[in-house]
Amino acid sequence: MNGKSKFREVIMGLIVHGGNAKSYAMEAIQSAKDQQFEEADKSIGLAKESLVEAHHTQTGLLTAEAAGDNTEISLLMVHSQDHLMTSIAFTDLAEELVAIYRKIA
Repeated sequence: MNGKSKFREVIMGLIVHGGNAKSYAMEAIQSAKDQQFEEADKSIGLAKESLVEAHHTQTGLLTAEAAGDNTEISLLMVHSQDHLMTSIAFTDLAEELVAIYRKIA
């Protein structure tokens, strides 16, 4: 696999892990709405695990760039970072919503 293919694979990993986190966070909110708090907690846990995976990937990119291996800035790279940051914010918000639903119940 050449360098560009590997780079695209890493970027797609960020998008996939970020997307998974957002999906799990949405599942957590729905579970909390249904007062299934154990399921909501599991989904939040899975969302956070996906974010950790994405963070490891991102750290690898940052480490490589800090070592002098310049990262290509492409629309796909920008999208992956945007997707990841949105997923982090969404997961944080979902965690708060689950807590509110729990308090109401």
